[in-house]
Amino acid sequence: MFVRIGKELEKLYRKAKKGGYAFAASNVAEPNVMIGLIEGSERKKSDLVLQLSRSACEFAGNGDAVAGLRSLGNYMENIGDRCKIGVFLNMDHLKDPDFIEEAVQTGIPSSIMIDASEKNFEENVEISKNIVEICKDRDVLVEAELGRIKGVEDNVNSPESYYTDPEKAVDFVRKTGCDLLAISIGTQHGVSKGIDLDLRMDIAEKVDRKLKKEDMERPLVVHGSTGLTNEQMKKLAERGVCKFNKDTRYQYEYARTAAQFYRRNETEILPPDGSKENVLREGTWSPNKEMFDPRVVSGEIRENISEVIGELAEITGSAGKSLYC
Repeated sequence: MFVRIGKELEKLYRKAKKGGYAFAASNVAEPNVMIGLIEGSERKKSDLVLQLSRSACEFAGNGDAVAGLRSLGNYMENIGDRCKIGVFLNMDHLKDPDFIEEAVQTGIPSSIMIDASEKNFEENVEISKNIVEICKDRDVLVEAELGRIKGVEDNVNSPESYYTDPEKAVDFVRKTGCDLLAISIGTQHGVSKGIDLDLRMDIAEKVDRKLKKEDMERPLVVHGSTGLTNEQMKKLAERGVCKFNKDTRYQYEYARTAAQFYRRNETEILPPDGSKENVLREGTWSPNKEMFDPRVVSGEIRENISEVIGELAEITGSAGKSLYC
């Protein structure tokens, strides 16, 4: 079922936090990715956190982010409501308070992430606190970020990173009232390899411990987690991380599946002489419609994405732990 209620998502994270496991929160840029994610999660009986960035909404809405959110949100609801697992939507890396208010007013997301991490501490606190105020009466959870993650995310480039200060993390949560805290521990947006990262798992452990001591326990979030090894993800889940953001992995699987499909069926789709004429009405050679029908490659994309999220559900520990089935 598609769940728009923040309190239900809070139950999901609370159970994960208590059980020492996490969720792969999955960005969607294209409907076939979404369907693959839902199918794979349902097979594993793992509730699913989908994510939309503003740029994904703008792409779906042909430039209109709110129209794109409504279109994709309705799509998610119609497909998700056919499932027994819970399907939730988080709005990822939002910065514009006006768009955040519009997104919340649609009633579609159950959580939003305000990203003011490029600001100084005081400005980040003020901006994040204002978003918490906007969302608190609408049953929408707020994820805020303290620390900066290197790489490009949603057209925003952070050439440098800095680690989250555990002492400041406690002060930040106290002052903002955020429901989830995204921390910087050395991961990177985009293509990265966990074996090459200067990963600081101790920061997650210290932040988690200090928040518990101050009776402000929160689910921790790691962005840029595509490059993390399986073992790194498992260890971080044991240290308070309940949400790993995944985007690059699905984009790559989408492109790799399509590239392999078209390479495998090149002679069925491209004319042998390299002609650019309209082969559907001219010449003696004809392509094979069974191969160029976009639903054929899309089916393979969906299946490969479903296998990826299924694997991630096993690694993070969310498999078999749905609140709903």
